[in-house]
Amino acid sequence: MGWRLTFQTMSLLMLMVMSALVKNQAQARQIFNIDDFGAVGDGKTDSSKALYNAWNRACHSKGTSVVLIPRRTYLLGPVLLVGPCNGAIELQIEGGLRAFHSPQLGIDHWITFRYIDRLTIAGGLLDGQGAASWPYNDCSKNPHCKALPVTMRFDFVTNAWIHDLTSLNSKNAHFNLFACREVTFERVTIKAPKDSPNTDGIHMALSSNIFIRDSSIATGDDCGSLGPGSTNINMTGITCGPGHGISIGSLGGSPNEQPVTQVFLGSSNFTGTLNAMRIKTRAPSYQGIVSDITFQDIIVQNANNPIIVDQHYCPYKKCSAQSSQVKISDVRFRNIRGTSSSLVAVNINCSPAVPCTGIELRDINLEYDGRGGKTSSACANAKGAAYGRQNPPSCLEK
Repeated sequence: MGWRLTFQTMSLLMLMVMSALVKNQAQARQIFNIDDFGAVGDGKTDSSKALYNAWNRACHSKGTSVVLIPRRTYLLGPVLLVGPCNGAIELQIEGGLRAFHSPQLGIDHWITFRYIDRLTIAGGLLDGQGAASWPYNDCSKNPHCKALPVTMRFDFVTNAWIHDLTSLNSKNAHFNLFACREVTFERVTIKAPKDSPNTDGIHMALSSNIFIRDSSIATGDDCGSLGPGSTNINMTGITCGPGHGISIGSLGGSPNEQPVTQVFLGSSNFTGTLNAMRIKTRAPSYQGIVSDITFQDIIVQNANNPIIVDQHYCPYKKCSAQSSQVKISDVRFRNIRGTSSSLVAVNINCSPAVPCTGIELRDINLEYDGRGGKTSSACANAKGAAYGRQNPPSCLEK
């Protein structure tokens, strides 16, 4: 009798445990379909309010919540999706989101995520419909130019994973990170025509522990750009082109800028780009620091400036003759090979006020992608060392 009671008690306990597990699993992953909040996937009806309401419900729910975009195309105006949330949250895009066709002057975002921890964005298409906005992108000539929307902004976001997502024809930059930590982009595809202005692929500032992996970026501006305060940035398996390459900077435009340090770009390809690996600082400039930068195992095909350090960057062509005050040190170019569309394949033009130090050129082989002539290097105020093969010959001061 005692054994039977024990067995029955154990069976009851097992049922209770299984029931609790099922309940916890149900609570752990709740799905919020935007169709249930009034969205219409016809590509014509504005579904901004539906997404906003679905997000708010998901954000305030316990456990992991999924905001689902079904396999249709949804027109979407500017939305601001704010946390903090009660648990991890995912935007699962099985179909696509389409921006308004109008230029949307004076609006700085299309989709913004702010103050969110444990965010996942998975799959799908973001169509920025940028062609309507590009003619209005005249900030290089007009100091009173109005903002254009960035496709997706991340402000104060931590522990995020953006994967298997395609961003097409952004009105401005595709992705922008500000004050973010522990963010990974993986298998992301970014596309815009080579003549589309300021359509940077991924821009970041004041952000740390950012990982970009196995992604294809084709834009009219930088494939990736690192602003002040970019620290511990790791980029591998990047295919860039067309575009302006991977740029650190421009830096020194504002007082008290945070350093850019611990940056690694490896196992990547540049094809038909204006630049490949670039560091640029303004002249004149405020003080700043760039240090501990590694470019390694890079293949360059027909890039105009495969390796370039430009400490005389003047975007508006109205700069004084004063030197940059940004100190560049410990920058390594290792196993860089391929072709250059210009004869000067290595151009390291540093500041006379704060010369570059610790520049390393190791195993460089860049041929001229044209008829006749051999590639050359040009250095100014640059100290460092060269190792292994040097084509073109190194011009660094020891």
